[in-house]
Amino acid sequence: MHGLPETVPVGAAEPGYDCPLCPRLVEFRMANRAAEPSWYNAPVHSFGDPAARLLIVGLAPGLRGANRTGRPFTGDYAGELLYETLLEFGFARGTYRAAPDDGLELVDCMITNAVRCVPPENKPTPAEIATCRRYLEGRIAALPRLTAVIALGRIAHDSVLAAFGARRAAYPFSHGARHDFRPSLTLFDSYHCSRYNTSTGKLTPEMFKSVVAAAADYLKSK
Repeated sequence: MHGLPETVPVGAAEPGYDCPLCPRLVEFRMANRAAEPSWYNAPVHSFGDPAARLLIVGLAPGLRGANRTGRPFTGDYAGELLYETLLEFGFARGTYRAAPDDGLELVDCMITNAVRCVPPENKPTPAEIATCRRYLEGRIAALPRLTAVIALGRIAHDSVLAAFGARRAAYPFSHGARHDFRPSLTLFDSYHCSRYNTSTGKLTPEMFKSVVAAAADYLKSK
């Protein structure tokens, strides 16, 4: 197992509740558990349809979002735009109420993050991104019908390419870009749907919805 603790199985799609792999993130996790014992404060598992053809990859859990609620993009602004858009394009059903027990279901879609634990200041280190990639690889391997990926931001884009063994230089990140880097899989790029990006105008709801629409049209053609 390459010197890893026995609690970290090779090829796992999801980390354990007390994943020990990144010391800085573990320290931050324990501090958050002490400060906010009612919060989730653990690696956030993927959410969605296990037979999904679409995988959406974000950066990492938000401190007061997924780290608090335990579900990706739940409880912060990014989730409002993301889930509203998924509902609009038929990738979700129900009502998003920013809580993991709101009954929302994803349809032909799964959401995950490049880094599963909340990092200080929302900034994972390159080593942490590389270490956590084993879970992105495991999640990808566990989706037998995977056909399209939406990467939210450059880090997610780069991590997806690395998970597939593709060269970054051959597929540069750009909002709205489409990369057919495998015969049976296409990567769509979007700026991250964070409050910062939307409040500064770097990403408008229309810009984000255009990427999801492109992925939806692509899947309809398959």
